[in-house]
Amino acid sequence: MSNILRYTLRSGLLRQTPFKVSKVPLIRPPSLLRPPTNLKPTFIQLRTVASSVSGRPGSQTLEHAATNVKEELGNSATDLAKAIAGANMASDSVTDHTGDSFFGITGKIASQVPEPVLVLGLAGGLPYLGASGMTVYLARQAEVAASGAGLHNMDPGVAATMLDQALNFQVTYGAVMLSFLGALHWGFEMAAYGGHKGYTRLAIGTVPMIVAWSTLGMQPMEALCLQWLGFTGLWYVDAKATMAGWAPKWYSQYRFYLSILVGTCIIGSLAGTSYFGPVAGHGLVSHDLEILREQRRASMPQKHGMIPGPIEAVPANENEDHYTRIRRRSKEEPAQK
Repeated sequence: MSNILRYTLRSGLLRQTPFKVSKVPLIRPPSLLRPPTNLKPTFIQLRTVASSVSGRPGSQTLEHAATNVKEELGNSATDLAKAIAGANMASDSVTDHTGDSFFGITGKIASQVPEPVLVLGLAGGLPYLGASGMTVYLARQAEVAASGAGLHNMDPGVAATMLDQALNFQVTYGAVMLSFLGALHWGFEMAAYGGHKGYTRLAIGTVPMIVAWSTLGMQPMEALCLQWLGFTGLWYVDAKATMAGWAPKWYSQYRFYLSILVGTCIIGSLAGTSYFGPVAGHGLVSHDLEILREQRRASMPQKHGMIPGPIEAVPANENEDHYTRIRRRSKEEPAQK
């Protein structure tokens, strides 16, 4: 053997290299039937319990279930309070862990409202609340007067007029309130609160005034419906403005509860007038006037009217206690002139 071959056979290149014989199958399965080789193993976890650590349900007893429900309701109330506040809650808005609740967040934001704004805002809503109550009361009185079922009946025309005036007063006062709430954005712009926003913020303050002005020419019930939409839409815009820093942090919550007050009054007036309203047009679902007239005719005797037929009035005799006598005219006898 030559030296070259002996050196090659003794080298580590051949002695440390194993011989690999690949076994090629005679019949290869189709590619669709072969298992994929590039997929990683996946783990399928079946969740059969609420707690994967203890292996037991989350609510083992009724007391545990009540506690869990209470915690979920508390978390939902907290989220609702943050939404009402315009989601503008900073970390220092709650002093301790007990304040991180609906009443804690609401009370903290309410304490930030300036006292004159809070007092005058609530005082301004009292006339609107009184107008709504008076509208429902007069609607009931108008129904009683139209049916004639009361002991001391008011004239139906007077009752309907008073109801109409109460509705117009509520619509007018609501238009003033809606215009005033929109004008506050003009004040924010003039004071450059959050910076000058230009036409955008001025338009936000102008649209409520246009909506309120248009309701003054409508029927009272339709006007109240449109004003309700105006108050609700303006609160949504105020919440967005508070989140954007265009208004104070407390403004969204302040406007929310004011809108709740106004919206409750409007819905109460609509429901009360529609239920009691005796005059068509005062209620979206008004009563049938014919039914009320039948009730009135049944409760009050008929004192005047017309009797159809061939009748005539002739002078009474001197010995009778009346001056005119009404009798049936015979066909042969001509009518007296």
